[in-house]
Amino acid sequence: MITVTEVTATAGTLKRLSDEGVSIWLDDLSRKRIESGNLAELVDTKNVVGVTTNPSIFQAAIGSGEGYEEQLADLAVRKVTVEEAVRMMTTADVRAAADILRPVHEATGGRDGRVSIEVDPRLAHHTAATVAEAKQLSWLVDRSNVMIKIPATKAGLPAITEVIGEGISVNVTLIFSLERYREVMDAYLAGLEKARAAGIDLSTIHSVASFFVSRVDSEIDKRLTALATDEALALKGKAALANARLAYQAYEEVFAGDRWTALAGAGANKQRPLWASTGVKDPSYKDTLYVDELVAPGTVNTMPEATLNATADHGDIHGDTVTGGYAQARADLDAVERLGISYDVVVKQLEDEGVAKFEVAWQDLLDAVAKSLSGKGVDGE
Repeated sequence: MITVTEVTATAGTLKRLSDEGVSIWLDDLSRKRIESGNLAELVDTKNVVGVTTNPSIFQAAIGSGEGYEEQLADLAVRKVTVEEAVRMMTTADVRAAADILRPVHEATGGRDGRVSIEVDPRLAHHTAATVAEAKQLSWLVDRSNVMIKIPATKAGLPAITEVIGEGISVNVTLIFSLERYREVMDAYLAGLEKARAAGIDLSTIHSVASFFVSRVDSEIDKRLTALATDEALALKGKAALANARLAYQAYEEVFAGDRWTALAGAGANKQRPLWASTGVKDPSYKDTLYVDELVAPGTVNTMPEATLNATADHGDIHGDTVTGGYAQARADLDAVERLGISYDVVVKQLEDEGVAKFEVAWQDLLDAVAKSLSGKGVDGE
């Protein structure tokens, strides 16, 4: 049982983070979390104002089977395909979470109270299929506070424009490079212009751009460790924060330009940077590193529950830790490059791996559901 003292202490650190302009979203969802009341509790006690999902999260949740038995039995009786079963279960969870977050959505004018669901990761390199899937997911969930996640691949960029142009809110995922991030912002603005031309109320469209953090350190630190020089080792743990801070600098530039000003005058909302992959991978780093050091107004930090709890317990929230650090951030990335570690090679590798990992997780989920349907006397095909 949570005491009043514990809630007050927890709320203190997390409230400071929220007060600095950072929206706290939970990077996890499951039927158990919804039905047990845990998600509602996190909203009430830990300043959680949004939820993100991805294929890996659903694979872990549905693969366990916990909470899905009755729906699986119903789907088996109906002899639905495996892919239809997966979509029925994932959209049901997102719909239920969206209903829990509805009061937050209304209180923030649509800014928060958002729940994200990703298009089939196997479509990451297919623009038209991604657009069709995004429209279908929006229709299936049927909640104004849903966000459709589209990967920031080359094929994903025009899909982002098309989907935003349809008036559908989008969470752009798997962004690793500064160049690609600028392309994402451009795709968003183009989508808003398309929506405006179609007579859609721009104030109803929201978007976040999920800029991945910890994976950058994991890959670059590995290469720095292999070099084993004092200069290389001194740069460990700096690249991811530098990359994210320079992304925020790009955000400030784009959303202060004339193109944005015209759209803002028509009621458009900024596409907020979202810090993703904020769970620390290296145990030698503080477990709240990617929260404490990425505090900036108008951002979102989506955290796995372990990071959320760690931040509540011992996070060090001491004001904006981003906007004053652009020169140092550029110097850190330049220093890594001078050691022969190519930024372009690393971010391309991370994007490719990110898409591949989600494809594997999605296939694992399909396989687990196929087995469950088969076990109920249906072949799942």
